[in-house]
Amino acid sequence: MEKTYAVEFKNISKYFGSVVANSKINMTQDRGEIRALLGENGSGKTTLMNMLSGIYFPDEGEIFVDGKPASIKSPSDAFNYGIGMIHQHFKLVDIFSAAENIILGNDNGKILHMKSVIKKLDSIVQRYGFDIDLKKKTYDMSVSEKQTVEIIKALYRGSNILILDEPTAVLTPQETEKLFQVLRKMKEDNKSIIIITHKFHEVFAISDKVSVLRKGKYIDTVNTKDMDEMKLTEMMVGKKIELNINRPLPKNIRKRMELLNVSAKDKYGVTVLDDVSFDINSGEILGIAGIAGSGQKELLEAITGLQAIDENGVINYISDMGNAIRINGKTTMEIKQLGVSLAFVPEDRLGMGLVGNMGMADNMMLRSYQNGRTIFTDRKAPLMLAEKVKNDLEVVTPGISSEVRKLSGGNVQKVLVGREIADNPNVLLTAYAVRGLDINTSYLIYNLLTEQKQCGSAVVYVGEDLDVLIALCDRILVLCGGSISGILDAKNTTKEEVGLLMTKKRKEQKIS
Repeated sequence: MEKTYAVEFKNISKYFGSVVANSKINMTQDRGEIRALLGENGSGKTTLMNMLSGIYFPDEGEIFVDGKPASIKSPSDAFNYGIGMIHQHFKLVDIFSAAENIILGNDNGKILHMKSVIKKLDSIVQRYGFDIDLKKKTYDMSVSEKQTVEIIKALYRGSNILILDEPTAVLTPQETEKLFQVLRKMKEDNKSIIIITHKFHEVFAISDKVSVLRKGKYIDTVNTKDMDEMKLTEMMVGKKIELNINRPLPKNIRKRMELLNVSAKDKYGVTVLDDVSFDINSGEILGIAGIAGSGQKELLEAITGLQAIDENGVINYISDMGNAIRINGKTTMEIKQLGVSLAFVPEDRLGMGLVGNMGMADNMMLRSYQNGRTIFTDRKAPLMLAEKVKNDLEVVTPGISSEVRKLSGGNVQKVLVGREIADNPNVLLTAYAVRGLDINTSYLIYNLLTEQKQCGSAVVYVGEDLDVLIALCDRILVLCGGSISGILDAKNTTKEEVGLLMTKKRKEQKIS
């Protein structure tokens, strides 16, 4: 008798114009199994899962669920087949409670009685050990609570096959372990789970098998216990690469910036930075850790002049002569006119960092167009820089005039980082520089940041992978609720210590 799989892909292909996202994929998934799906950026992982969850429809091939052909043309169809996908960006209504978000759009317009709904939801919560208040409003929830709501929503709708896209991207180690405990209980309940991730230590911690895609093609499925990082990387990339983060000892350390009693509020008047004081030094990488929304974004934007701070706060740039130049209260252009050499790689690559409809050369010109000596902009230098970034960072693009929005996330990030470090800035600020990037591109970025450190730049790295923060950075500043809860020597700390500080708000008078 032929074996029946929870999910089976047969010769699945998907095209976007001339781009082949998936090419004749043949892959199976068992019940009661946790599968990690790996591949470089642009390898087709998310596209394949989007076809399983009804966001895309295959151009060729068939999908089978429980041994039967499945026509999945929408997320609603996917739910009918018992398939649910938890995306990186949660689809919740802020003013609704957890329970209201879970039942939203369900039961085909029938009148629901909340008591019976809560009773059913409570049974799911108890069964899998979720830590959630079903009456809590979404706007009061942490990131992990919102993710929990999304998972319960899928279970409430009868999902036996769950897909999680980068589920731990914004979780602390403690929250990640809680999630893994839930997933293990789901596995015991014979559910089929697929996790898209780039974090190898989590692959080994949670998965039974690993499937690898490369350039849209299926490479193989292997038992996790038989693999190591080097073997998986070679499967993903097609060649051996080094997986060591080089952290040379800092040399010629000197204070480059100082922040004194910096506080800030968002547009709604909510405090996002609370009396923050610390120094940024040349010749070292300062890591910044914190749960999502702890003030990381606002901190970097305050330094660059994009976020207003309270009048009592001070942000000084320390020149090579030792002079303190106050830069808060000034625009980014005014900061540049003061002779401050500062570069910024923002979290929002295409919203704030680059113009998606422009090519590489035009995006390079955005940083230097004021250098033109006539009414016409100088295009020669940006063209040369675009070619250099393309070659040095191995940017995969049809040409430097092609719109950057059509590039994969990893290639967009290479363009942005390459442009920002081109002028060898004295201060380099990066926000989630490797978020969602494959391991090969990530290590390329780590090496670029280390090179800037060795050239004497003051590098600030906001990251979410604590293992990387500890291996790459010299010091780690931990934010919690807009306040500094500690600054640690990266060489002498653990991710558990960092994770605890991420959830422990402690007011500091001044930390340097």
